[in-house]
Amino acid sequence: MQTPQYNTLEEIELRKDELKAQLSDNSDKVGTLWRSLWVPQQANSKGELIGNLINNSITAIDAFILARKLMKTYGWLFGRKKRR
Repeated sequence: MQTPQYNTLEEIELRKDELKAQLSDNSDKVGTLWRSLWVPQQANSKGELIGNLINNSITAIDAFILARKLMKTYGWLFGRKKRR
């Protein structure tokens, strides 16, 4: 890949503005995707509703276990003393 050549400050400023616009667009796309992860899915049938409930329950249990393990291992960072 060849690096583009810039001869004037105006060319550099134009390229900077283009890159800033691209970053802004990418940031908007990532933000939209991130928000879509947290929107609850609509169930079309009872089977999907039960599947969503099970999935959400497993996610909650997994998050709880992860937080517990992190607090047990790194609790001293949060001012907790280690139990003996």
